[in-house]
Amino acid sequence: MRITRFYCPELTTEDELFSLPEAAHRHAVQVLRLKQGDSLRLFNGLGLEVDAELELVTKRESSVRLGKQLDINNESPLNITLLQGISRGERMDYALQKAVELGVNRIIPVITERCNVQLSGGRSDKRLAHWQGVIVSACEQSGRSIVPKLTNIMSLDDALNENKVLCQLVLDPLAEQGFTTIDKHDDIALLIGPEGGLSDQEIQQAKQANFQAVRFGPRILRTETATAAALAVVQTMWGDLG
Repeated sequence: MRITRFYCPELTTEDELFSLPEAAHRHAVQVLRLKQGDSLRLFNGLGLEVDAELELVTKRESSVRLGKQLDINNESPLNITLLQGISRGERMDYALQKAVELGVNRIIPVITERCNVQLSGGRSDKRLAHWQGVIVSACEQSGRSIVPKLTNIMSLDDALNENKVLCQLVLDPLAEQGFTTIDKHDDIALLIGPEGGLSDQEIQQAKQANFQAVRFGPRILRTETATAAALAVVQTMWGDLG
């Protein structure tokens, strides 16, 4: 039977009893209807994961007894930073969810010319909080004990200068080379445009920042498809999917 996992950033190994954070309590008790004696797993997003058993369950709070610490080793050997052009609603959520499942370590949301998302006022903070929730849920589902880092929203110029590794790639349907021509590296930065893609000027800007343009097959992919497909190819060629 599959044991449900819960993200608890306050989790340490110091205590035998641990009070579930409010979000984990609501999900465990009010949504999943777990009861005293039921098993679950907790992880803190930094690599610590433990078996646990519900010890006390009330309407407002619950606590668990911590058990065996687990040795989880499912992180990719590749260190991947995703520079993701911001798209609307479910498309952005899907891209982030699949990026986590496919082993990305760091995600930079990027404002581009064709970004159609309103981020003025407090909207950017709300978007970041929502995306963080998507990332955490994807970790809970996929079995990852380390939560990828989500940076603040950046302009393309800031994002290109934020990340400096040897292998920097930008998807471009007019590029002359494909993924199979790229030499293997352990650290990779991947720039993917939003709905409507990156403009010619933005692709040139990325090239000037030492990003290599790569094409991805004969068909134009939606942004959320491109993110998942490109990461799957990279992980198959150089990572742990091959």
